[in-house]
Amino acid sequence: MQITTVRGVIDRRVLVNFRVDPAVLATLLPSPFRPKLAGGTGMAGVCLIRLKQIRPDGLPSCLGVSSENAAHRIAVEWDVDGATQEGVFISRRDTSSRLNAVVGGRLFPGVHHHAVFRVQEHDDRYRIELSSDDHRMRLLVEGRAAAQFPPGSVFGSLREASDFFERGSLGYSLTSTPGQFEGLELRSVDWRVRSFAIDKLESSFFESRSLFPAGAVEFDSSLLMQGINHEWRARKKLCCPEDVDRRLVRPCGAGRPDPMNLRCD
Repeated sequence: MQITTVRGVIDRRVLVNFRVDPAVLATLLPSPFRPKLAGGTGMAGVCLIRLKQIRPDGLPSCLGVSSENAAHRIAVEWDVDGATQEGVFISRRDTSSRLNAVVGGRLFPGVHHHAVFRVQEHDDRYRIELSSDDHRMRLLVEGRAAAQFPPGSVFGSLREASDFFERGSLGYSLTSTPGQFEGLELRSVDWRVRSFAIDKLESSFFESRSLFPAGAVEFDSSLLMQGINHEWRARKKLCCPEDVDRRLVRPCGAGRPDPMNLRCD
């Protein structure tokens, strides 16, 4: 049985965003997801988030826990019963919390990999570095809060970028069952973002030529969020076995019994 809602505070969240060739992104996405475009290009990135006072709904904040986390994400769309949905596909989650690594995908949606995070911050300047225990993920981000949004971004303004990523608050990630995805939705009490200027950026994921051929990926922009009260809500699993029509995808357990075995619960 899973915990369906947890509450806490986003103490700091940095969204690092990349423009990616949609055709390349499509090869990284499982069915039923397809790239969601912004200005004709696909969008992917990593969310570096420090959570505080995280606890199941109903418990006091003094019982909450804190952790550093990273989620590699791709902005996506998909269809459910003929209606287009939007959100993000989470290809991987890393966490400083061994508890999160143990209970993720069990008590709460989302499989987490344990990683070592090294964080330095002072006066809105941040240096965030992570290296995963399985040696598959390495990331370094150095930057600072900025007064202006970068003019070279695919987004015309900070507001436009903020709206795009706020609409991507529902994320789906892989499970141990092929064709089944766990859903997790972020609900913030007061969504606020600031522009974040990158001084140094290293990523084993986005620098991988086996995933992203030369010229397929380019840094776009980054955003900073601080001190946001929020909650995470589990959503019904999404099912789409690879051998069925993608148009038939639906939440696991939704509707009447399905002769094509689309129900996964």
